[in-house]
Amino acid sequence: MEQQQIPLNHEASAGDTNMQVTHELPSEVVQCLENARFLHLATCTDNVPHVSLMNYTYLPLSPFSSSPVIVMTTNPASKKMNNLVANPNVSLLVHDWVSHRPTTTSRRLSGGARSASPGPAPPSSLAALLFNLNTSAVSSISATINGAARLVDSGSDEEKFYREKHLDNNTFETEASTNDGFLRRESVVPGSNGNREEGDGGRGCFVAGEEVRVIVVGIRDVRIADWKGAVRDWVISPPTENGQVNGVR
Repeated sequence: MEQQQIPLNHEASAGDTNMQVTHELPSEVVQCLENARFLHLATCTDNVPHVSLMNYTYLPLSPFSSSPVIVMTTNPASKKMNNLVANPNVSLLVHDWVSHRPTTTSRRLSGGARSASPGPAPPSSLAALLFNLNTSAVSSISATINGAARLVDSGSDEEKFYREKHLDNNTFETEASTNDGFLRRESVVPGSNGNREEGDGGRGCFVAGEEVRVIVVGIRDVRIADWKGAVRDWVISPPTENGQVNGVR
């Protein structure tokens, strides 16, 4: 079934009149989740929102879920943890756009004073390259994903499974120079404080620590927005026994 392009307007942006139903994530969203390294996790309690930048792991299915899930970990003393306990409803934002702020006609210095420059500088080659990347098929959407988060039971087989998948997905190979001038490869795991953690120290700090909790988000719906402002909404619904979703095979 060809996907419907909905022009950006009040109805499409604020309502759900054009909501479409599917049992799997649209391919653009899957590609975005597989390519991006971070997402923004929005939690809320007592009408006070909180946003966190998170490492994550996307799993289309697992022995513990036949539906797609997103796995994250958190310190049990974190603000997001307190919010999730009080309110499991979350919103995630993921995109693979490469960000670079171009020069504006009213560029201000970091102190707030207006620049003495007589006019904007010509666009840099980096800015032009990133713009071309963002307007090509390489990177063209952002996805807002809504769902319910739950804390996986500590010490369970489910926690062990998701923890290992999350660790494997967030251990990156990098090259570093040795004292003799040669390059060596090392595995780097992002630490819980955002710093580089190497070897077993990274494993213990980021994922493998006994106190670190595993969060699993079940996806309820997703909104796709492209760089031109077009919006599409999807509801994730498990297929029925005959393979249909709300009458659509």
